[in-house]
Amino acid sequence: MSAKSRSTALKKKAEKPKLVLDSNVFISAVVFGGKPREILDLAIKGLIEVAISNDILEEIKGVLEGQKFQFQTRIVYALMREIEDLADLVEPTGRIEAVLDDPEDNRVLECAVESGANGVVSGDSHLSALRTFGKIKIMNPDEFLRWFRRTHGR
Repeated sequence: MSAKSRSTALKKKAEKPKLVLDSNVFISAVVFGGKPREILDLAIKGLIEVAISNDILEEIKGVLEGQKFQFQTRIVYALMREIEDLADLVEPTGRIEAVLDDPEDNRVLECAVESGANGVVSGDSHLSALRTFGKIKIMNPDEFLRWFRRTHGR
């Protein structure tokens, strides 16, 4: 390996991934833990960058306060503040219509494009089926963690 390609490989390895975490990843991290929580911990430790939009925040809020989980408003408010402190808030300017079966999934892609993210982490089957959107890689939590450990040695 030449010095230049070694330098490029090291630079690539050192770059922090910039991701959009789908609402289901945040919700799973908070409610169930597991691999979504590991990903959230990487963000808390500053090992990955996370972008989020108001659409994703509203979806998280709605699900946590909704019929299934019924979190108290004050708890949800505190979680929303924590997420806002952790993530870069972006406001997508363009609309994307790549996921026809579940149009709300397009909001995640819009956030990824607007933020310049290189990845989306989602447990959603419609998004996962895309695998990529432009240069944005779409992975489920397990795939992301395997990739992260392989490329960042953690």
